Order: sequence, then C-alpha cells, then structure tokens
Amino acid sequence: MTGAPDPRAIVQTVLDISLHRFLGVGLRDEADPAAGIRFPVGPAAQNPAGMLHGGVVYALLDVASFLALLPHLGDGEHAVTHDVSASLLRPVAAGAEVEVTATVLRRGRAVAFMRAEATVEGVLVATGQVTKTVVAPR
Repeated sequence: MTGAPDPRAIVQTVLDISLHRFLGVGLRDEADPAAGIRFPVGPAAQNPAGMLHGGVVYALLDVASFLALLPHLGDGEHAVTHDVSASLLRPVAAGAEVEVTATVLRRGRAVAFMRAEATVEGVLVATGQVTKTVVAPR
C-alpha cells in the first residue's frame, strides 16, 4: 500500500473548492469524473452584461482538464497548471447550462497537454489548451 490518495477523494476536493461550489459546478457523469463538468450561468458566473464571464470559462476549462488528466497520473503524482489559453467563441446567456469536457493530448514525464471545450446544448462556445506540470511524489 502506497498511501496514495483515493482518486474519488481528489475529485471531491476539487468540487469542494469554494469557487466551484459558489459557481454550482458538478460532474457531467458521477461515475466518470474525467467526462467533465457542468455549471449553470447563474449570477455568480455572469459579467455586468448578464452573460457568462470569460474568467469563469478560463477557470473551468482548467478544472475539466485536471479531471481528464487524473486517470493518467501515477500514485502520488499531482498536476499544477502551467499555462491556459482560451478562445471564447460566442456569448452565453444567463440561465444556460454549460458543459466542459477535456481530452489529454499528451502526457509526458513532467508535462501534460490537454484540449478543453465548453458547449451549451451541443453548441461550441469556448475552446482551450491547458498545460500542466506533473509533480512527482516526494
């Protein structure tokens, strides 16, 4: 037994981050956290124009990327964000439900690269590239 944290506990820790709870973030599929997240465009996620705030999109592209990477991490490994690049393709109105998914493009020894997408009712609203540094156990 290595004493490595249970992946379910890591996922719950991610969901329990105050910002994520405040935004109403949940898993798309409880049985498969790597399938991504969903959240409503409620008051906490809106800009002054009543649309989805771009900063929220950036943050949640990163979250979905971490969850997609989690099954690719070894015992004791963790990943921290190195870079996020996002393209906001269209505005999203208040009240919409946004789904964010990510795919691991490449997982090297020290760096992982993911592509993330945000959709509303199947329509692509944002894309992103996320790079994470893999932190080895001490």
